[in-house]
Order: sequence, then structure tokens, then C-alpha cells
Amino acid sequence: MSKPAEKQEWFQVAEAFEASGLTQKEFSAQRGLRLSTLQSWVYRRRRQRPRKAQEVRLLPVEVSAVAQVSPVLLEVALASGARLRFPAGADVDYVARLVTALGG
Repeated sequence: MSKPAEKQEWFQVAEAFEASGLTQKEFSAQRGLRLSTLQSWVYRRRRQRPRKAQEVRLLPVEVSAVAQVSPVLLEVALASGARLRFPAGADVDYVARLVTALGG
């Protein structure tokens, strides 16, 4: 391939690369271009084209019920993989004895 000489030609090469689905390395090898040159022109083209503002779509939300979740302040994971969860205010001595008895 003859080497593109003008900016517009290089932009067309960069555009062809982006449409090709190939990696930059594969594309440059197929076209006989230096990888660094292709990378440079792809970067320049991407910087010059106008950015599309992403459209934000808001949807209405209706909350039908609020889940009541009791806080779990203490969770113990045993070596067996079992997890013990204790509510707020659990007796720490009891938890320790239970873990010991279960072999944790």
C-alpha cells in the first residue's frame, strides 16, 4: 500500500481501521504501516471528532413497600463455611461459647 500523505487520507485510514474489527497490530501489518503511525492517527482522529452527548433517560419509580431489615451487627464465619448472624445486643460470651462448641 502506498503511504497516505495527507491528513485527510490518514483520517480515512484510521476510520477504516475502526470499521475493520482488527487489532491495530493486525491492521497495520495487513496494510504495511508502522504500528506507531497508525496508533498516532487513530488517536488524532478520535480527538477531533465531536463527542456525542450520551442521552440520559429517567424513568418514574414508585416505591410500593419498604423492607424492614433488622441490623446485623455481628456475623461469625466458621471454618466449615457456615455463617452465624447475631442481632444487636447479643451476649458476646454466649456467641464465643457457641463458636467454640461448633468447632470454630
